[in-house]
Amino acid sequence: MPHPLAPQLLDAGDPNALADGVWPAGAERVDGAVRIGGADLREVAQAHGTPFLLVDEAVARDRARRIRDAFEAAFDQRGVDVYYAGKALLTADVARWMRAEGLRIDVCTGGELTIALRAGVEPEAIGFHGNNKGFAEIEAGVAAGVGTFVLDSAIEAERVAAAAERAGRVQRVRLRISVGVHASTHEFLATSHEDQKFGVSVGEAPALVARIRELPSLELVGLHTHIGSQIFDASGFAESARRMLALHAELGADAPLPELNLGGGFGIAYTGTDRPEPIEQIAQSLADAVRAAADELGVPVPRIAIEPGRWIVGPAGITAYTVGTVKPVHLDGGVRTYVSVDGGMGDNPRPALYGAHYSARIADRASDAAPALARVAGHHCESGDIVVDSEWLPADVAPGDLLAVAATGAYCHSLASNYNATPRPPVLAVRDGAVRVLVRRESIDDLLARDAGLDAATPGDA
Repeated sequence: MPHPLAPQLLDAGDPNALADGVWPAGAERVDGAVRIGGADLREVAQAHGTPFLLVDEAVARDRARRIRDAFEAAFDQRGVDVYYAGKALLTADVARWMRAEGLRIDVCTGGELTIALRAGVEPEAIGFHGNNKGFAEIEAGVAAGVGTFVLDSAIEAERVAAAAERAGRVQRVRLRISVGVHASTHEFLATSHEDQKFGVSVGEAPALVARIRELPSLELVGLHTHIGSQIFDASGFAESARRMLALHAELGADAPLPELNLGGGFGIAYTGTDRPEPIEQIAQSLADAVRAAADELGVPVPRIAIEPGRWIVGPAGITAYTVGTVKPVHLDGGVRTYVSVDGGMGDNPRPALYGAHYSARIADRASDAAPALARVAGHHCESGDIVVDSEWLPADVAPGDLLAVAATGAYCHSLASNYNATPRPPVLAVRDGAVRVLVRRESIDDLLARDAGLDAATPGDA
């Protein structure tokens, strides 16, 4: 009989199984313990403590190549520009992986720009995003020689033009358009409907494009759109592409407009019930839509750019925790077991922000105990600090168990906070069984170093 508290779509299969497409490719159990990229998670925990985020380098790089190859094949051109969306997970090594696989880097703050540059990414291979870039960020990007700025407003066009004029250079730019396509995703992840902060409307675009073309320090090379994130099928992307190409054809009639950036937002499986379309299918549907619209409008297909982030690194990462307490809670509908771990919304706020769902498994052993409905909770002082809302775990889950959560490579480290004065966990990489540190674990001393009140010579001084 189904558990009355279990969500209808929650898979009640083997609580030891590692679902294909959710866990990093090649993840396996050996003698009961989970291995990622050839590394035994028990050994990683012994060496680095918990919690930790572990990214399989080979998986991330394989997925970078796969999405690049899929779009180049679908559009039948080697000139597809694939920008890795650094906001998903950006460290110096991750930036280098992406460049080694032929991807450019998309940044949206001065901090991300600095990471990319210090990692050795060529400035011309960087795109600079953001709806409200600061004056200092714009100056830094122009001075560095960033390849393309994505302009988000009329005000920003003037600011980038002024910075480029002061630097004595002509800055390549794209204009972000809100095409009015409502993505099938969480409201906060849908970024191209009319009532939101990104871009300009289709109706406003002609006047702004005319103004950009009047500014001698700017070179308008194309348009840009992004309809949202964590989207499973191609229908929204295809409709967006059709609308964008119509605008592209209209604006390109007066002057060259060689590029069209269709954004990112390609979804991944966080649980065994998620069914995203294969990226090759999405790429082909987009290419078909662009070609059909181009034929109808009588214009050539422009150079295409995309901006995947989550799709590349999300499935490459897992987060490992240590179980601290196990508490059965008796409710009218049955028993729910709360499994509390030594991390939570400080290292993964997505469940609290978006109601995101994840999958979890005991990682240091297999169990033949019956499955029990569990809720994995964090250690922060918030009732909403939930890591995994509903999961079937072995009924003998106990304090001290190593618990791994899948598909945490994207938007966990980058969204992490020090809530409750909790140091952020390290980011580790594994390749062929060898583990190394990408971002070291924060310490309490790291947190206290920023508290100016602790610099006082005498405690209690006013």
